[in-house]
Parts: sequence; structure tokens; C-alpha cells
Amino acid sequence: MTCVGSVTKATLRLANASATNTNEVIHLSGRYEIVSLVGTLNRDAHLHISLSDAEGRTIGGHVLGDLEVFTTAEVVIGEAADLLFIREMDDQTGFPELVVGPRSTTK
Repeated sequence: MTCVGSVTKATLRLANASATNTNEVIHLSGRYEIVSLVGTLNRDAHLHISLSDAEGRTIGGHVLGDLEVFTTAEVVIGEAADLLFIREMDDQTGFPELVVGPRSTTK
């Protein structure tokens, strides 16, 4: 639901990337403040982050990996116990897109 902290390394896919053109990836190294972190946590975690540098410039994107915490990352997580989050391939975007539905209560 929220996150504050800092990182020294991050790999992000920028908004212009597509399933076939993934060269819009940046590798950050240095001290960055986490100003936002949102997404879903499940088997296929999907996170987006906004980071600011020492001059206050902000950059953000889809977290691909190499997210290395510097001092702390205080993460508050919420649970939607009645919902099931799955990903299904979307032919139009070329990405597996989130589909939210009710969680089955049968045992």
C-alpha cells in the first residue's frame, strides 16, 4: 500500500518499451530516495517505482530487478483475501495483463 526508503541500484523498464522493443531499460546506480512504490505481489510480482536523486530529479518505471536497498525500505502491504490476481496474455499489448476475479471458496 505504501513504501518509503532508499536504494543504491535499480533496473527499470521505461514507458516507451514494448514486448518486442525492450531497449527502453535503464540501470541506475547511486543513492536514490523511494518516493513511490506500487503494484501487486503474487507469484508474478508487478511493481512500479519512482525514485528521486540528490537534486530532486525523479525517474520511474517498471521494476525489472536489481532493486538494492540502501538504508531501509519500509513497506506496508495490504491483502485482498477475497480476490484472485492472475495474469493473462493480451494480444493487443503483447504483455501479460492483470485479471482480478473472486477467489474460489470451495475446498
